[in-house]
Amino acid sequence: MLWRHGRTQWNAEQRFQGHSDVPLDEVGLAQARAAAQLLAAMNPSKIISSDLMRSKDSANELALLTGVTPIEEPGIRETNGGAWEGLNRAELQASFGDDLKAWAAGSNLVPGGTGERRTDVAARVTAAIENHLVDVPDSGTLIVATHGGSARAALCAMLELDPASWGVFGVLGNCSWSVLLEGGSPGGSLTQVVAEPSEKYPDIPPTPKWRLESYNESVADFIR
Repeated sequence: MLWRHGRTQWNAEQRFQGHSDVPLDEVGLAQARAAAQLLAAMNPSKIISSDLMRSKDSANELALLTGVTPIEEPGIRETNGGAWEGLNRAELQASFGDDLKAWAAGSNLVPGGTGERRTDVAARVTAAIENHLVDVPDSGTLIVATHGGSARAALCAMLELDPASWGVFGVLGNCSWSVLLEGGSPGGSLTQVVAEPSEKYPDIPPTPKWRLESYNESVADFIR
């Protein structure tokens, strides 16, 4: 399960955060506490968190309810935004308008001149997730407390989608989460092996290793 951190002041000001270590604001802390009440019901086997404060503090709220100590994992931190970091939307449009428009449309460009491409972010985040899945028990749950950009990139890569189509997934809201199940069929165990094309039906593609169970869920979805 990929879980985005709660709100920060920079989120409220629409500033590009990236690797900048910005803490949760009061709203974000309340969001994390509310989300943790629901996510605790997933009985996480393991929790990993980005090494940035906003994700660590969100993960710690879940740890208080589950007793599962989060493991700090730098590999799942947010996209490096280069010179974009700290700038609000108006400032970005004024200085980097064309690149920002292309980025929003799904381009795999380098943000801020020295940042990270989405595909590079996806590669490091999925590698970190796969590494931590090794000791998650069968039918167990790994909760990944991370960031909006890194979560979306990893999710799309794990679903084996063409990077050109990643933009169809909307931005994850603060403290929203998405659930992936390992194994392509409903009810498949988390250790289900990827199915290969059969000799009888050689043109049928392999069953995807990951199946999207839900995307961008939040506390609001459960209290309507």
